[in-house]
Amino acid sequence: MTVPSLQWFLYGFVRKEAVISSQIEGTQATFEDLITFEATRQTDRDDDVEEICNYVAALEYARAEVARPKGLPICTRLLCQIHKRLMHGVRGAEKQPGIVRTSQNWIGGSRPGNAMFVPPPPENVPEALALLDRWVHQEDGFPPLVRAGLAHVQFETIHPFLDGNGRVGRLLITLLVEHWKLLSAPLLYLSLSFKRHREEYYRRLSAVRTDGDFEGWIGFFLDAVREAADDAVEAATRVFRLLNDDRRLVTSHKAATVTSIRLFDHLPENPAITVAMAAELLGATKPTAIKAVQALVHAGVLEESTGKKRDRMYRYHRYLSLLAEDTEVQKP
Repeated sequence: MTVPSLQWFLYGFVRKEAVISSQIEGTQATFEDLITFEATRQTDRDDDVEEICNYVAALEYARAEVARPKGLPICTRLLCQIHKRLMHGVRGAEKQPGIVRTSQNWIGGSRPGNAMFVPPPPENVPEALALLDRWVHQEDGFPPLVRAGLAHVQFETIHPFLDGNGRVGRLLITLLVEHWKLLSAPLLYLSLSFKRHREEYYRRLSAVRTDGDFEGWIGFFLDAVREAADDAVEAATRVFRLLNDDRRLVTSHKAATVTSIRLFDHLPENPAITVAMAAELLGATKPTAIKAVQALVHAGVLEESTGKKRDRMYRYHRYLSLLAEDTEVQKP
């Protein structure tokens, strides 16, 4: 691992995956929108940001559940709980969150007759999910990465929920990679690669369903894994370099104090903060927090972003800019 703290890495990249996976499904919120909301609980894109927050919460819940000795394994029940958390209080919340569908759904078109893809009828879904459950927990001789790709395409083909299947299916990849011990933490995220190659992603999924082209899908999937791994290594290296450089900048600055250095070490998991947040993180008084924040401003690490005299918010701009790459929404 090339970053000083695994949690620093996870903080940014879990959220980046949540943003991009949600964008694939049509949300317009960006990484900056999410970070602003987490710091202030205010945003111009309430519904979209809430969907992203739900994604983060669903992943954290699922990882904790799988790790718990008596928790749920990766199975239909867990996927239903993930779906329930993903859809809570957001677009699609009326479409039976956490419940396997009992009616027909389809993708594209206005009805099954003109749809691009029609998943299995609802009476076949429980058996299909049960077969997937059993397959996940038995050996079949395929390498784990290939199995993760097969599990994803099978889940997306079953399409067991009335909405939100894409996000659940991408979360399933993350959970399986960790479950099969390819990684010790959820560090592999494919949504950016799927977003970059969206047309081929959907075409490869479709070719499995219409032509049984599993080989074409797996080739595409493994290329996406390689691209995601390369992206992660490059990003981790840049994060490591930035944090090291800026920490040296802070410690050598004439305004530096022990408290300001401590506050800097909180920034990777709190890259947008208020004075009240800083005081809570430091366990310090408001005047001490103000002094620490101002020291980081003078060092060029934090920037005030509201332009207001009260309720100010300070952002670790260089760090946020690095993490936010590829999460901007293209304007029509």
